[in-house]
Amino acid sequence: MSGTNRYHRQTLFEPIGETGQDRLMESHVLIVGAGALGSGSAEALVRAGIGKLTLIDRDYVEESNLQRQQLFSEQDAYEKLPKAIGAKNRLNDINSMVEVEAIMADAGADLLSELAPAIDLIIDATDNFDIRLLVNDISQKFEVPWIYGACVAGYGMTFTIIPGHTPCLQCLQEYLPSSGATCDSAGVIQPAVQHVVSYQVTEAMKLLTGNRAQISGKLIAFDLWKNEHMEMEIEKLKKPDCSSCSDNRTYSHLSYGNQTKTTVMCGRDTVQIRPQGNMASLSEVAEKLRSNKNLHLSWNPYLLSIQDGDFRIVLFQDGRALVHGTMDEMEAKNVYYRYMG
Repeated sequence: MSGTNRYHRQTLFEPIGETGQDRLMESHVLIVGAGALGSGSAEALVRAGIGKLTLIDRDYVEESNLQRQQLFSEQDAYEKLPKAIGAKNRLNDINSMVEVEAIMADAGADLLSELAPAIDLIIDATDNFDIRLLVNDISQKFEVPWIYGACVAGYGMTFTIIPGHTPCLQCLQEYLPSSGATCDSAGVIQPAVQHVVSYQVTEAMKLLTGNRAQISGKLIAFDLWKNEHMEMEIEKLKKPDCSSCSDNRTYSHLSYGNQTKTTVMCGRDTVQIRPQGNMASLSEVAEKLRSNKNLHLSWNPYLLSIQDGDFRIVLFQDGRALVHGTMDEMEAKNVYYRYMG
């Protein structure tokens, strides 16, 4: 299929043109999270002809995702397919000329540090503020721009961070909502997701096609249901003593990310556990537990699911585990070690 014909309508748009399209096709974008925002941004960038797209996600597809996470199908949910894999499969069908890399893992400091030197832009599509602060430090350390995005209910927010030019997330924390509402507690409507995606992808295309002067430079927030829209100039909010972007920066969130071993998943009655050392293969674990008639086991090439009454443990190939049915980290560890030793 001809790339020239494929992107013709996009190159007719004068700010992009052939030169901008060439730049786009040479760019490498990292998306952290393959859920609602991540799948929307990934599809838009792949259709636009990004050169390479790397997706990081630690979760798998569930039925409740299908209302807003546009890359996934009922079959993906039935198979409990890892989101990164399901997204890659669909994106390859959409545009086979784009290189899509799927990483089933936590977006930890080590992984992000390994990827960052080859990345032109990071798009935030996570629901975890600790990971965002880690991404923020990575952005500043490796001088990679990133685009913040969040949505819940009918509300959304986004802004673009360019190291050395704009305030960073650490500078802007006090201006961000602190209600703690999540999609799991307050719900979310799909148009709010798409509204944030539109802003994020448009800002990404400006950066990657050489139109940096057109970057918004504002924190943009809206509530579609209440017909509200707000824009805040952020240029003067840069803090001279910021631990992430000042002259005396310490990148404190990078060390914090390396130390975290358990994580309460946002609003989901789920705790993620990252055990130390190597664990047995999924097939070995399944064989060990098969004789326990009180357990229901199911698996695919990427994960093993263990149902025990009110608890469900999902084990991934990289050793991570999601313990569903509790938000208590100690209880989650007890459930985990009951079967993993």
